[in-house]
Amino acid sequence: MWAQLRPLILRLHFYAGVLVGPFILVAAVSGLLYVWTPQVEQVLYEDLLRVPAAEQSLPLTEQVRAAEAEIPGAQVDSVRPATTPEDSTWVHLSLPGADSDSHSSTKTTVFVDPHRGEVLGVSESYGTSGALPVRTWIDLLHRELHLGDFGRLYSELAASWLGVVALGGCALWVARARSRRARGLLLPGSGSSPGRGRTVSLHAATGVWLLLGLLFLSATGLTWSKYAGANISDLRQQMSWTTPAVSTETPAASPGVDAGIDAVLASAREAGLDGRVIVNLPADHSSPYVVSQLERSWPTQADSAAIAQDTAEVTELIRFEDHPLMAKLSRWGIDGHMGLLFGVPNQILLTVLCGGLIWVIVLGYRMWWQRRPTRAEAWGVGRPYPRGSFLALSWPLKAAVVATCAALAWALPVLGVSLLAFLLIDALIGWRSRRSAVRSAKPTETHEPDPAHR
Repeated sequence: MWAQLRPLILRLHFYAGVLVGPFILVAAVSGLLYVWTPQVEQVLYEDLLRVPAAEQSLPLTEQVRAAEAEIPGAQVDSVRPATTPEDSTWVHLSLPGADSDSHSSTKTTVFVDPHRGEVLGVSESYGTSGALPVRTWIDLLHRELHLGDFGRLYSELAASWLGVVALGGCALWVARARSRRARGLLLPGSGSSPGRGRTVSLHAATGVWLLLGLLFLSATGLTWSKYAGANISDLRQQMSWTTPAVSTETPAASPGVDAGIDAVLASAREAGLDGRVIVNLPADHSSPYVVSQLERSWPTQADSAAIAQDTAEVTELIRFEDHPLMAKLSRWGIDGHMGLLFGVPNQILLTVLCGGLIWVIVLGYRMWWQRRPTRAEAWGVGRPYPRGSFLALSWPLKAAVVATCAALAWALPVLGVSLLAFLLIDALIGWRSRRSAVRSAKPTETHEPDPAHR
């Protein structure tokens, strides 16, 4: 079976490497830039994020009032209270007349000194993580190349093919090195001849070491994608794997009565919501406050509570420990992909992973160049592996390959469309090669001089 499949996998690995490699490379470089942006933020925005420590802090209500005075007419959406004596308080505002559809996750944030009530500055923040402009810019570069929804196709293409290319390459290398010891399989360059053989060994052995990490990046990256991500969301809905949320439908017993954000925060702390939290204000005069934990460096601090607006009593509490297993895995996977899980160790691991992926891609193109592609060879794309690998399969294997491709194309639509594009490119190159072969096979006509003119 492997003898039949190997030529097909080789050909697919070649085309995916040459044509999708640049997209994966851009994703790896931009992802590497993103990994350390939390520390970069702390340096660039220190004047907004850090304050001189003091023993006493003003009531949260006064801090919110100071933020509202900074931008008259703005409405407070949520508040992130200072966690330590050196942290500032974040007050998220909705500006009057702002277009809510332009960037629903982007918020205007006023930073307030919790001890003195002074406004430190105003900036935009993005998403639940509260990314500031530099991190947001790099995040959007990684996600969509600043091209909007169209740009998201690039990252979905990279995430869709990353796992396929990694698995295919690993299978090819393990099968090739199965007669060797583990030393030849896992040590880059071990026992390889100089030149292209050593490049292949470095490329493949490094990929084997990175395999699990690359599969993790591929799977978690797809959760943000436009088309495959929608399929994943539908699956989670059908399997009840979604993250539970507290209900905001329970009306207050005394509409119009507000216990205040300080009482609400105190109730949340008593309920065990410690660390960094965000307090979402009610949408109307009877809806509850919603308080959620924001800490992502430890995988269990993601509790949330609904707190009555009039009495500041906890009406519903959802502990992270009660989330469905798949919801927990999804949360941990996303945090791990972003470099937030366990903090700096996670960032170091992602740095090694992204750096290794960049190295593998560079070696892959070096291998391609060492085959000396020319314009005469497939328009400079290089010499792929022999054609006809699919037609040479047995009928059961043909059916299995078609069914696997159809399933992948349904689950990962961008992969399916790009695979069809590969087939068209391959067919076009094959047609051109056949034409060139026919032309070169035609006998050269020779013309003998007419005897009358001798």
